[in-house]
Amino acid sequence: MGKQTGWEMVVAALKAENVRHVFGLPGNPVHLYEALYDAPEIQAVLVRDEAAGGFMAMAYALVSGEPGVCFASPGPGVAKLVPALLEALATCAPVIAPCTGMDGHREGKGAFQETDQIGIMSPVTKWATRVAYPEKVPWAMRRAFALATNGQPGPIFLEIPQEVGTGEAEAAPYIPGERHIRTAGEPARVAAAVQLMAAARYPLLVAGGGLRSSGAHAELIALAELMGMPVLTTPSGRGSIPEDHPLSFGQVGLYRTRLGVQAVEEADLLITVGSRNEEFQTGAWQHFPKAPGAKFIQIDIEPFEIARNWLPDVPVVGDAQLVLSQLTEGLREAVRPEWASRAAEYGRAKRAYRKEVERECLAEAQVLQTKRLLYELNRVYGKDTILVHENGSQDLWSYYSPYYQVLDLNGSVAPGEQTCMGAGVAGAIGAKLARPDKKVVCITGDGAFQMANQELATAVQNRAPVTWIVLNNFSLGRIKYTQKMRLNQRHIAVDFEVQPDFVGLAEASECHGERIDSPEQVAPALERALMANDVGTPAVVECIIDPWDLPAEFHAYHEMH
Repeated sequence: MGKQTGWEMVVAALKAENVRHVFGLPGNPVHLYEALYDAPEIQAVLVRDEAAGGFMAMAYALVSGEPGVCFASPGPGVAKLVPALLEALATCAPVIAPCTGMDGHREGKGAFQETDQIGIMSPVTKWATRVAYPEKVPWAMRRAFALATNGQPGPIFLEIPQEVGTGEAEAAPYIPGERHIRTAGEPARVAAAVQLMAAARYPLLVAGGGLRSSGAHAELIALAELMGMPVLTTPSGRGSIPEDHPLSFGQVGLYRTRLGVQAVEEADLLITVGSRNEEFQTGAWQHFPKAPGAKFIQIDIEPFEIARNWLPDVPVVGDAQLVLSQLTEGLREAVRPEWASRAAEYGRAKRAYRKEVERECLAEAQVLQTKRLLYELNRVYGKDTILVHENGSQDLWSYYSPYYQVLDLNGSVAPGEQTCMGAGVAGAIGAKLARPDKKVVCITGDGAFQMANQELATAVQNRAPVTWIVLNNFSLGRIKYTQKMRLNQRHIAVDFEVQPDFVGLAEASECHGERIDSPEQVAPALERALMANDVGTPAVVECIIDPWDLPAEFHAYHEMH
């Protein structure tokens, strides 16, 4: 192939790895972006802030299941990627950031934007390395794609020094990295798990983000239906099973509803698949089944996660798709008539609770409530919709199924337990570019929206018609709630006495904008936002909401902690 510069080899690798988008800001144009100019099949998504580019790459990866790629210029640009790669590490998102580094000939002399980028990135990535020679670029890129997608997925940072990126070396044809290498569970441990599952009266499965990244949706549903077993998910695992399925019982920990509470408390066997069992997911590790002698099976592809918190009776290390298939096969000869009866009982409980929630959401109210908004959003947008989450107080309602039901596999994007505000606002654009055939809606509070609303113009420029539902309570609601409950209402630095005009901001960014403040306005406003999306226009619906109308389990969690 002759000689190529280091950055030309980076772009050759991106093309061979079937990358279609790079999210970022160019910085010095003689680096990556000069080489990207000759690769029109890769869309350079110009963001307004480097962190937003990282969040878009993360959401892109979580939705597509394949690596998202982002770029930032040296020093402060790379530093702005830290929160995005930290969140990608928390969500196990395969994000790759090949970024420029300091010229080694000037290193240590106080050169412009000289920074210890590897030192910054090592704690927030799965692998961070400096590529010292142009001829090593293909090796580093191939290894980056393989490491990002194999085992427990995660973000990768590659520092390409200036003299390496612009230097030349002989380039052989690029060989893509091997992705999604799967390992089955150890047969003896699988057999022990099958024995516990066959004997359980009330088994319960919790699906984490690892199950989703494995693509084990069909295997999960088949196993749940075989056993008549309810399924809860973590936020990252949401989308593993359609939430209108009779055995889908919502989420765990902070995010559970009454169905989930009952399922956990009566379970005599807990099975977690691809979950770290972290603090919010486990109610600070207090939401373990209450049944005497309850057993625990933990399935994870990463040995480091086994027994990190609760101690499993049977640990199984392996890929979720393969292990669930092994369990289902092992259970076929143990099927009992009461399993079908158990499924029917759970289905009746699910239908009854769904009707109760419908009555609650549609009850007459004088003020606009978030649960009503979410119920109507579900009805108007329906299937083929990806819900992108933010974090605060009111936007937590979007986690509480069935107030909003995720109806599609992989129909949800949630942060990990870092919960960086603004990640969903920006990430929604990455989700839309990953799946342009889907509707994408982001539920955000006014605080999180203000951290990334500069990216409205990015959505317009890149033809990514997203809807942002802005729940405006004119404050940092979750912090204000804590101050109310624990500090006797000594509120400080939580109220936005001055805010942008969100509708005006939307319109100035060439988006559809609308403000609502009463229940009867909800459905028409959502229908207009969807119509705007249908013709390619992003939409912002600002909703003035009651700041103290919060989910019951949210209150219960905070009273406990």
